[in-house]
Amino acid sequence: MKGKVWKFGDDIDTDIIIPGRYLIHTDPKILSKHCMEGLDSQFYEKVNKGDIIVGGKNFGCGSSREHAPIAIQGAGIGAIIAESFARIFYRNSTNIGIPLLEAPGISKILNQGDEIEIDMENGFIIKEDGNKYEFKKLPPFMLNILEKGGLIEYLKDGNI
Repeated sequence: MKGKVWKFGDDIDTDIIIPGRYLIHTDPKILSKHCMEGLDSQFYEKVNKGDIIVGGKNFGCGSSREHAPIAIQGAGIGAIIAESFARIFYRNSTNIGIPLLEAPGISKILNQGDEIEIDMENGFIIKEDGNKYEFKKLPPFMLNILEKGGLIEYLKDGNI
């Protein structure tokens, strides 16, 4: 997977990802138009399918709302790399098929606009200059869930 980096800091909570006033909606197309608007009001207009969010520590903290990963996925984000994630956000994102990758120190290495490649199988983030950085590899069962597009599709395929 390849994409451009959209960099955010520590403690990006679900209210920043999708403001509470939009929780009356469940349609990913509507939610995606308001994704990250508190930090970048034009994020939705600038992001491209397959781009990658990079965060610091505790990405996705706050409420347990599923709207946050739905908005991110609707905006076309291919993966999120952060130093750490809030537990419920991690689970909600995996359930809908968004790869979340933990990479300690990554927010000091990657910059806004960097073009990177993610090697999911080998656990590497590769910058344009060829430098590689490790992330915590996902176990095979989680890779299978992500490949199927989320937990529901994984279970529909007969996996229990």
